[in-house]
Amino acid sequence: MAKTDFKSVDEYIASQPEAVQNILRRVQSTILNALPASQEIISYQMPTYKLYGARLLYFAVWKQHYSIYAATAQVVAAFKDELAPYQVDKGTIRFPLCEPVPVKLIARIAKFRAREVFEREKGNAAARRKR
Repeated sequence: MAKTDFKSVDEYIASQPEAVQNILRRVQSTILNALPASQEIISYQMPTYKLYGARLLYFAVWKQHYSIYAATAQVVAAFKDELAPYQVDKGTIRFPLCEPVPVKLIARIAKFRAREVFEREKGNAAARRKR
């Protein structure tokens, strides 16, 4: 049975086949470079990145692809052309394992999600102050 009680993102990556580990490390480093202030955790047994107290995105590996779970309607609209080659469905962006990691795209999506969450949290804080 596959391990499902990961304590860290590094442990998650180390549990994967060696050929996939390099891909996942590239995704991990891309996200951390794009979001240096983010907190790296495991949530729903997937690598997860939090900022401003909110979860920005997750990633996970599957048999033929890895996915980034960050595809809000705003992300899909903002990156429509760049996401066209990939399968995008219900908050998920699937990247084939057999293709190079789209580092610039993933970094831009991570930064976009950070702005989305920041704006939402800023709005929530303003609403709380008005009460």
